[in-house]
Amino acid sequence: LSVTVNYPSPNFNQYVRTQGAVTDQLSRRQVRIYQLYSRTSGKHVQIQGKRVTATAEDGNVYARLFVETDTFGSRVRIRGEESGRYLCMNRRGKLVGKPNGRSRDCIFTEIVLENNYTAFQNAKYEGWYVAFTRKGKPITASRTRENQREVHFIKRLHNGPPPFPNKDLSKHFEFIRFPATLRAKRNRKSHTSS
Repeated sequence: LSVTVNYPSPNFNQYVRTQGAVTDQLSRRQVRIYQLYSRTSGKHVQIQGKRVTATAEDGNVYARLFVETDTFGSRVRIRGEESGRYLCMNRRGKLVGKPNGRSRDCIFTEIVLENNYTAFQNAKYEGWYVAFTRKGKPITASRTRENQREVHFIKRLHNGPPPFPNKDLSKHFEFIRFPATLRAKRNRKSHTSS
């Protein structure tokens, strides 16, 4: 006589939500380089020291952003390549550039919206989004909602010079030939004599 027990099916939405909120300490960080085009200002987000605006032209060095993954989900840290500062949000909802991006106020959830724009919600202050006015000034995050034009961005490739590892694209790959070592020759001779 066997007894069958019906276990409830797992809630995958809950699993993804909880796993997506945990910082991934083991995996290698994925870093993407792009610009964020603001739908309202028609310019790109730039981090200049503590100041964050959306007034940069296409290809501006301050608009080149390193976007590094924080979890296996869609949480990211955004760092300006030229300034070396991270995009963060203080407790009043103001966007600032900080030299260290480890705290939760510097982590954003990347949300792809139905209209194919991207919104960035702060991980620490849920419901607060990165947003800019028509003049490119940051909007206080407590007054933002996901459906507002001010929080909509397009990710674009940077048109400036390639970042450091790819600067010498014109150089061809060359093999470096090393002479055979004496030890290798001696080993070969000893094998033939025995």
